[in-house]
Amino acid sequence: MRAFVFPGQGAQVIGMGRELADAYPAASEVFAEVDEALGESLSDLIWNGDIETLTLTRNAQPALMATSIAAFRALEAEGFGISDADFVAGHSLGEYSALCAAGALSLADTARLLRLRGQAMQEAVPVGQGAMAAILGLDFAAVDQIARDAAEGEVCQAANDNDPAQVVISGHKEAVERAAALAKERGAKRALMLPVSAPFHSALMQPAAAAMAEALAAVEIAAPAVPLVANVRAEPVTEPGAIRRLLVEQVTGAVRWRESIEFLAGAGVTEFWEIGAGKALSGMIKRISKEAVTRNVGTPADIAALKE
Repeated sequence: MRAFVFPGQGAQVIGMGRELADAYPAASEVFAEVDEALGESLSDLIWNGDIETLTLTRNAQPALMATSIAAFRALEAEGFGISDADFVAGHSLGEYSALCAAGALSLADTARLLRLRGQAMQEAVPVGQGAMAAILGLDFAAVDQIARDAAEGEVCQAANDNDPAQVVISGHKEAVERAAALAKERGAKRALMLPVSAPFHSALMQPAAAAMAEALAAVEIAAPAVPLVANVRAEPVTEPGAIRRLLVEQVTGAVRWRESIEFLAGAGVTEFWEIGAGKALSGMIKRISKEAVTRNVGTPADIAALKE
């Protein structure tokens, strides 16, 4: 069995998707449609801009989705398709890419939703008040307890359960700094403050969740062609109303990636295709499921290797 997985923030690089657009008209059309939906040339920023501007979450979110869907359309041009997957999943914003690939959301709606999601997340907390940190070498239960112990009345919570030895915490800056120090005391190999602009997947994102609830209520969501393994539940979902609710919950809830991959492996998935920029998910997947086979789909060369 096979799952298609779609990356989240951190994978962005200048030039991503350019080779796909040059090689495949269907991929080029994706970038053109996203530009039209947003009323600006996001593709110019992706291919010719500066990394600081691309990394702003309002830009990174639709840009990474566009790159993933361009790669997916290139796959389709070579005779692959959603019918080759048994499940889809995506890391945070990648969940929107997964839903678009599976036909649950239109490309234009997905681009507009992610632009809004990025803006709403950025505006939910004044710059400098929130932070995120990656804790390496401790499991989710240990980091979850550290976050609770460090909170001291502020928000500090385990936000991304990425793999057995990487958990990201999120919340008020001072609380996250306390948690990072406490994690080292309790045996973490490393505790790294992340270069992000807001405390994603924490209770501080509640204003962004409210904005997404309003936006998602106005968008048509179809049943995906294959089940989505949702971030906040780590189990499959196909019902449009449930997908809508979970996308709202996801803004303030934890990304349960380790459990999602464990579910997929337990369901019989042995092959994971990472569709879009970077290889971060493939690394996590191999640390979660030693037997998993991962394949990257981000360039024409990747697609040529798949065909062979």
